[in-house]
Amino acid sequence: MKLTRIKLYSLAVLVALITTTACGSDDPEPVNEEELITTLRVTFTGTGPNEGETVVATFKDLDGAGGDAPEVVNPVLSANGTYDVSVVFLNEAESPAENITLEVKKEADEHQVFFVANNLNFTYQYGDQDSNAKPLGLEGSVLIGAAGNGTLQVLLIHEPNKDGSGVSGGDPTNAGGETDISVTFNVSVQ
Repeated sequence: MKLTRIKLYSLAVLVALITTTACGSDDPEPVNEEELITTLRVTFTGTGPNEGETVVATFKDLDGAGGDAPEVVNPVLSANGTYDVSVVFLNEAESPAENITLEVKKEADEHQVFFVANNLNFTYQYGDQDSNAKPLGLEGSVLIGAAGNGTLQVLLIHEPNKDGSGVSGGDPTNAGGETDISVTFNVSVQ
């Protein structure tokens, strides 16, 4: 009887040991750290009536928030113009600079670029999609209306709810997620 108890006890300890070592791992799960984005470049390439015109809006803040003021080049766009738009994100704090745009493309289902115009007749249309046919926003087109001045906020949101109301149409209000970068340009339309 004692021998049977010892065998059962040994068997229970062995099963517990195997179960504990076979399930799970003590290795921590890798963390997908947020990228450092020091530079945003938005290129407007004229089509239609303003074909051949190229306007580049840039934001560069190499030392991050709270340090030196960022370098900003605001765009001057043509009234009633049409443009193809491309967006590039860089980490120029590294040498050579890291092209964050490549990671955004690779993880397209986890990112979306938004263009929010204020006091501008600015209509943006997405030109690229993720694997679920939802907008990404690294490429697109824009129609500019009458002359005037306003602002254009460009946002990159990580893990947005692309099924949220208005999100696929470019409204970040219900996107949620985390903002990787948000830059507001002063835009002059002439």
